[in-house]
Amino acid sequence: MEDLRVDPGPGAPRGLRVPAAELVEQFSHASGPGGQGVNTADSRVQLSLDLAATSALDEVQRARVLERLATRTAGTILTVTASEQRSQHRNRRAARERLAALLREAVAPEVPRRATRPTAGSRRRRLAAKRRRADLKQTRRPPRDE
Repeated sequence: MEDLRVDPGPGAPRGLRVPAAELVEQFSHASGPGGQGVNTADSRVQLSLDLAATSALDEVQRARVLERLATRTAGTILTVTASEQRSQHRNRRAARERLAALLREAVAPEVPRRATRPTAGSRRRRLAAKRRRADLKQTRRPPRDE
């Protein structure tokens, strides 16, 4: 098995390289298509990575990844499963791509929300709509005796 490469992006300008020794692959029977071979071939792939122990992440990236992927991890171990393909080789590739995509998204820093103000035109339209609605309701009222 070769190292897992994560493309450069926000939070990882040079990308990431996860050593193959840190990745754990397990194979098992997959449900679904496959004919007679589905019961004999171990085509389902589970790819695991210990986020706390990996050398691919620096401390800032590690904290960010552990926080963002907390719901997907068991302790600090992130596991990705692929069983859509009939071939173990294609499922291995799919699992590696999924893990790389998860890491790429998780290391990206959060973009702060910038407060915006409504435009003058949108305020004008909102107030005009309120006036039209008020006039409509005014016409529905019974006449007042004075």
